[in-house]
Amino acid sequence: MSLLESRANRLAGWFLAPTAAVLLLVVAYPFLYNVGMSFTNWNMFHFRDPQFNGLTNYARLFGESDFWRIFGKTFLWTGVNLVFHVTLGVGAALLLNRKLPGRAVYRALLILPWAMPQYISALTWRGMFNLEYGAVNLWLGKLGLGAVPWLGQEWTAFAAAVITNIWLGFPFIMVVALGGLQSIPEELYEAARIDGAGPWRRFTNVTLPMLRPVLAPAVVLGTIWTFNNLNVMWLVTKQGEPADTSHILVTYVYKAAFTYYRYGYAAAFSVVIFLTLLGIVSIYQRAATLEEAR
Repeated sequence: MSLLESRANRLAGWFLAPTAAVLLLVVAYPFLYNVGMSFTNWNMFHFRDPQFNGLTNYARLFGESDFWRIFGKTFLWTGVNLVFHVTLGVGAALLLNRKLPGRAVYRALLILPWAMPQYISALTWRGMFNLEYGAVNLWLGKLGLGAVPWLGQEWTAFAAAVITNIWLGFPFIMVVALGGLQSIPEELYEAARIDGAGPWRRFTNVTLPMLRPVLAPAVVLGTIWTFNNLNVMWLVTKQGEPADTSHILVTYVYKAAFTYYRYGYAAAFSVVIFLTLLGIVSIYQRAATLEEAR
C-alpha cells in the first residue's frame, strides 16, 4: 500500500468515526441496555430498585398461551400483507408501465397512501370501519348487505387492520417494481415475441426474473416493516380491542411496557422479536446466496 493510499484510508476513517460513534450511542447502547433490562424484574413496583431475575421473564413469556397466539397472528399478519403488497404493487406497476393517458396523474394518486403519515391514514380508516356511520358499512348497506361490526370482534378487527395496511403498503412495492420494469431492455421482449412467447410467458420468463433482484430486498424490508408495524394495528383496533384480542407482537410489547409498566417483561419480548426478525433475514440471505451460486 502506497503512502498516499494509507493517508486516504486514515482520512476516511476519521470521516467515518463520528457516524460510528452516533450509531453506538443510538443503536448499540439502547439495544444492550434493553437486553440487560430483560433479565430484571423492572416494573411499576420495582421502578427504583430493579433486581436481576435471570430467565424468569423469558420463562413466563414462553409459558403463556397468549404469546403463541399473538406470535402466530403476527406471522399471519405479515404474510397476508406481503402477498397483497407484492401482488397489487407489481400489478399496478405493470399497468403504469404502459403508455396510458394521464399516467402521471394515476401514478401520483396511487403513491398518495404511502406518502401520507401512517397515523392519519390509520385513524381515517378506523372511522370508515365504524359500525354506525362508517363509510364501509354504508357501502355494504347500499349493496343490500348487513352492517359488519368491524371493530367489535377479534377477526373482523384484524381484517380491518389488514385492509388498512394493504392500502398503505402496496405503493412502496409499486414504485420499486416500476423502477425495475423501466430498466428492462425492450430487446428482451422483442426476442421473446419472435420466439412465439405470449404475454404470460413473457411475464414469467422475462419480467419476473429481471424484477427479482429489485424486488427481493424490497420484500425483506417490507417484511421487517410489516412485522414491526405498530401504528396501523394499534390505532385501527384502538390498542388491541376488543379485549386485547387484536394484538401483534409489537403492539403487545408496547402495551405491556407503557400501559401495564412491565418493563423487564416487555424487554424480553422485544429481544424475542429481534431474534425472530434476525432469523427471517438470515433465511433470506442464505436463500439469496444459494440463488447466486446456481
